[in-house]
Amino acid sequence: MSCCDAPGLLPLEQALKLLNNAVSATTKTETVGLEKALDRVLAVEVRSPHNIPNYDNSAMDGYAFNSVTHDASQPLTMIGKSFAGAAFEGSVKAGECIRIMTGAKLPADCDCVVMQENTQVTENHLTVTQKVTAGENVRLAGNDVTLNSLVLDKGKRIDAIDIGMLASLGIARVEVFNKIRVALFSTGDEITPLGAPLKDGFIYDSNRYLITAALTRLNVDIKDYGVLADNPDLIEKTFIDASNTCDAIISSGGVSVGEADFTRDILHKLGDITFYKLAMKPGKPFAFGTLNTGENTAHFFGLPGNPVSAAVTLHQLAIPALSAMAGEQGVEPLMVKLPTINALKKRSGRADFQRGRIFRSANGSVCVESTGAQSSGALSSMVAANCYIKLEQERGNVESGELVDVLPFDRYFS
Repeated sequence: MSCCDAPGLLPLEQALKLLNNAVSATTKTETVGLEKALDRVLAVEVRSPHNIPNYDNSAMDGYAFNSVTHDASQPLTMIGKSFAGAAFEGSVKAGECIRIMTGAKLPADCDCVVMQENTQVTENHLTVTQKVTAGENVRLAGNDVTLNSLVLDKGKRIDAIDIGMLASLGIARVEVFNKIRVALFSTGDEITPLGAPLKDGFIYDSNRYLITAALTRLNVDIKDYGVLADNPDLIEKTFIDASNTCDAIISSGGVSVGEADFTRDILHKLGDITFYKLAMKPGKPFAFGTLNTGENTAHFFGLPGNPVSAAVTLHQLAIPALSAMAGEQGVEPLMVKLPTINALKKRSGRADFQRGRIFRSANGSVCVESTGAQSSGALSSMVAANCYIKLEQERGNVESGELVDVLPFDRYFS
């Protein structure tokens, strides 16, 4: 079945373009200390205020001297020592050397460091047993980062390595975008709170916990409305409050076509639905739109109720859009081609995100395998997975050994 044979199903690529065009990055910023900068998004580019290192220094423990004036037939006279934080301040003439430690400042008269293993020392005299050339074992000023060079781009989400880099530059505070605020709720009379006895025909509230955990890693402010009963007045009231106080709204359930699925109808009443129903599996009943019930405008992401469908659409659609709203730029998911060891069932007509596991086979090659049952209700298929096997919309069944596109799980699901 092609997309044209399935009226109303929007191809995933078009949905992503519509999402990207609809959302815009926040412009509000604040300045935070480095200790609070993890996972925040830079609002300005960062350039180095100085060279790193900011002086020529030794790459190892050894002896520094001038290779140009060195006479290999004569021993060098040691005249001092240089330590990190306690540099040798004198001059080093021809025929002289100093003891130097890793990271210590290299005197201006010296151009190389011989490692101590390639020397013989007798009292205060040094014999070099292996030829050393200019620049050997020396880290020049600016070897890592040069003055005023671009270190981090605007729109970069700050990770632990970035914090180390900023600290090495002496930067204690950074300007970041304000966190966006995301409203969250689940709908359904059948949803049971955790810890309560589970009756026949009821399910626990798993989606909201999964979504909250992923959003925590996205580092947004969450306004959790909990579980809403299938009551259109209550759902409408919640939409109005959320749209007036938040930048985005995520609901789980209620966007299908059942008699008790009110969310989509209320969204039609309060705002605009940009698209609904995707040529995507799992996740066909996904809705995206915009609400403007007051002075504020909020984007709406209506996730399906089935747990895998909710997880996949959150991961592949909502999180990229929310990342863009938070000011993050240049985020492209890693995709690799790997052979599958399983035959995979697939009907043409929808892009399919099957859950898989990347592993190394007995012969050392990297492969991917299915995690088993691919039902949209089988969250266990994701627990066992470390990637998606993404099968193109037009592709049919896949034979064992064929190459497939593989999307390793990122920071949100790993």
